[in-house]
Amino acid sequence: MSKSIFEHSSPGRKGVGLPPRDTDTPLDKIIPQKYHRQSAARLPEVSKLDVMRHYIELSHKNHFIEKGLYPLGSCTMKYNPKIHEVLARHSCFTNLHPYQPESTMQGSLELLYELQEDLAEISGMAAVTLQPSAGAQGEFTGIKIIEAYHKAKGNTHKTKIIIPDSAHGTNPATCHLVGYDVVELKSDAQGRCDIDHLKELVDENTAGFMLTNPNTLGLFETHIEEIAEIMHSFDALIYMDGANMNALLGIVQPGKIGFDIIHYNVHKTLSTPHGGGGPGAGPVGVVEKLIPFLPVPMVSKDADGYHLDYSHEKTSIGKVHSFYGNFAVLVRAYIYIKMLGSEGLRRVSENAIINANYLMAILKDYYHIQHLEYCMHEFVADGTWQKKANGVTTLDIAKRLLDKGFHAPTVYFPLIIPEAMMIEPTETEGLESLDAFATAMIEIASEAKDDPDMLRTAPHTTPVRRVDDVRAVKQLDPIFKIEE
Repeated sequence: MSKSIFEHSSPGRKGVGLPPRDTDTPLDKIIPQKYHRQSAARLPEVSKLDVMRHYIELSHKNHFIEKGLYPLGSCTMKYNPKIHEVLARHSCFTNLHPYQPESTMQGSLELLYELQEDLAEISGMAAVTLQPSAGAQGEFTGIKIIEAYHKAKGNTHKTKIIIPDSAHGTNPATCHLVGYDVVELKSDAQGRCDIDHLKELVDENTAGFMLTNPNTLGLFETHIEEIAEIMHSFDALIYMDGANMNALLGIVQPGKIGFDIIHYNVHKTLSTPHGGGGPGAGPVGVVEKLIPFLPVPMVSKDADGYHLDYSHEKTSIGKVHSFYGNFAVLVRAYIYIKMLGSEGLRRVSENAIINANYLMAILKDYYHIQHLEYCMHEFVADGTWQKKANGVTTLDIAKRLLDKGFHAPTVYFPLIIPEAMMIEPTETEGLESLDAFATAMIEIASEAKDDPDMLRTAPHTTPVRRVDDVRAVKQLDPIFKIEE
């Protein structure tokens, strides 16, 4: 285990020099005596080099994209170009204040305006809000827009939203949060929405349909125009969870095939991969008739420049984020789009699709794959062969991958596939890393036959071995305690 920073401490050692005080006023006059500590704070005494070595050692015990392949399906843990980090940290952005006059931040407003326009073009939508701070909040914003649309029309009877059984878990949670009842739609034998079942479920009380496309099996919903026609015939809106836009850039514009609303996970698809849970940004795009309900302010442009536009404040669902969104994440997305251009964005998706299909073609002889047709940017294999023959579970396979230098894919999701492993290599991985991952998976399949106990007790080489997940949840204690 790594030493704590306190264990690196050595009396008298310093890692930082403080500037001289700019006042001769005694400390007691600045900080009243009643606020003074009765004893000195116990702080580590370390040099700058000690601190650097400590955190670099810790980082090497973790897994990160610069260290190795991160095939975490549905989260697109792909390489984040460092030029984005350099530019997002530029003082022209970091020194901004949201209460500045518009006239003093015209460049940043121009950036936001152009990002709105670019995202609208990518998706085929009429307008985009940049406010939501993550994909889940983008979902919330989109469903609130559905609610506002029906409320404006007096559709008080519309209380249901249909969601496929392959949906992300945030989808039903979002609908319940807004106040809708969730109706589950079955998948058909091909892993797509069951159209006959949809026709049975939809009625005058249906407010909308929430669909991820490509779906979580990595399959494109080929009947989307028919689905949209069915929903629109009942004046229901169709919402696209854009978590898997990494497969559609420059290839499909969701707004042109029937979707009314979409959220983008720009922290997945357009840089800033969100390891550790953040930061994120979840802009929402809508068709023309839904623009009045978008959060305010939008960024608009006229002959006098760029402005924060509150013109549809009376019909808007209101603000969903303090100020104007997670600006630094949006800056990264803007840079990503501008550097790649339309042809580059299309290549992103094409390469992601090629990489996923390449891995699936190799692994299909070693792991069960329920849907073997060409996939999009990800595919779902499973460990049912290994579990049935040798009692080795998908969790065992995932833990063994850590020994071989790879982060595990998403496991046990989507829920409709037993022992699921959702594998998404992304477009940023080269042939060599794909082959290395495939080799590791093949070796694990062999080990499951020859030495299943090795997998059941994996990982063997990581700083922390197999943990008791149940106990960790029930007795979570992440606090570092200093022995006095």
